[in-house]
Amino acid sequence: MNTSTGPVTGEITTDQLVADLKTVMQDAEALLRATSSQTGEKIQEIRAHAEQSLMQARSRVTELEQEARRRAQEMADVTEGYMRDNPWQSVGIAAGVGLLIGLLLSRR
Repeated sequence: MNTSTGPVTGEITTDQLVADLKTVMQDAEALLRATSSQTGEKIQEIRAHAEQSLMQARSRVTELEQEARRRAQEMADVTEGYMRDNPWQSVGIAAGVGLLIGLLLSRR
């Protein structure tokens, strides 16, 4: 089942990866809570390993979110700089895109 909202090229976006990791973390936390009353050396070992993996996953999700924000800010800065340096080209591109969208919508 393809639940991605991005292109159908099979490319996974950072947002999708973060969302998937958060879901896995929530499931793992629920599993740890459900097994909290279980005793025995083997179950304690498995729980300790799961808790460690969960902590590592949380750390990685935080890193991914920070990286995604940094990249988005860089892209916004580059776009803003281009528009500031080339205002008439920016207006022309925006007008062209608007015209193209208008033509496409009028054909429906």
